[in-house]
Amino acid sequence: MPVLCEFDTRSVHPPENPFADTQGTVHFPQTFVARPRLPHGLRELNMSRNANISVKSTNMYYTTEWADCHITTWDDAALYSGIDSIFVLTPADVEFQTGEHMRTPMIDPNDPPSARVDFREPFASPPKVVVFFNYLDLDKHHGWRIKTTATDIDERGFTIKIETWGNTILNAAQACWIAYPEDRKHIFSTSINTLEVRPTNKKQHQHNKTISFDGVEFWKEPDVFVALNYLDVSRRANLRINAYVDGVTSTNLNWHVDSWDDTVLHAGGASIIAFNR
Repeated sequence: MPVLCEFDTRSVHPPENPFADTQGTVHFPQTFVARPRLPHGLRELNMSRNANISVKSTNMYYTTEWADCHITTWDDAALYSGIDSIFVLTPADVEFQTGEHMRTPMIDPNDPPSARVDFREPFASPPKVVVFFNYLDLDKHHGWRIKTTATDIDERGFTIKIETWGNTILNAAQACWIAYPEDRKHIFSTSINTLEVRPTNKKQHQHNKTISFDGVEFWKEPDVFVALNYLDVSRRANLRINAYVDGVTSTNLNWHVDSWDDTVLHAGGASIIAFNR
C-alpha cells in the first residue's frame, strides 16, 4: 500500500521570513526496491494578499530513499507557510494510476475548463478518482475562487475540471489525480467541503465534521492524505487555509478546513484518502 509523507515550509524557515523557493528533503519511512511515484497536493497555504496567489509544489528529484521537495512562488508572491502532502506510490502499487492536468488561460484564453483524461491501462470497472491542486496562479485583484472535480468516470478515463466563478481571474492551475480500483480493500476516499457545515454567507474560521468510512474496513487506524480541491476566499485579506484531519479511528475521522486572523473564507474543500499499509 502507499505511504504518506509531508513537506512543511516551517521546517525550513519561520513564517515571518518567506522564501521564493523553499526546499527540503523528505525521507521515506523505508527504502524501496525502485523509485516510487509521487502524486502530491497542497493542503495548507498562508499567502500575502498584496500579490497574485502564485504557488506550486514540486518533487522533481527523488530516489528510493528520499525526495527533494519544493514549494515555490514567483514574481512578488509571498508564501509565509505551506504544506505539501505526498501520496507515495510504492513499486508494488501497480493498480494505482496517477497524472496531472494543467489549465493555462493566461497563455491560451480558449483553454477549456474541462479535459478528457485517458488511463494508461483500462480498469476492469469504473475506478475511484481523486483530484486536488498542486499549482495555483490567481490574480490578486479579484476573489480567489477555484475548484477541481472528476466527472464522467468510466473504465477508460474521466473528465477533469478546473473551474472558477464570479470575477476570479485564473492565470494557471494544475490538478493532480489518483485513480484506483473501486473494489480495492482497505482504502477510502471522498471530497469534503465547508459547505457541508455552513452556507457561504455565515462567516467563521473553524469548520469540522465527523465522517465514517462507509463500510470500508480498516484493521488499524489508517493514514490519511489530505489536499485542497476548492477555494472561495476574499482577496481583502491574506489567503490562509488549512485542511487536516484528527480523531482518526478504524471507523471514522474528523475533518477540518480552517482559516485564521482576518481571512474571509467563504468556502473551502479538500480531497481525502484514508488507507492502511
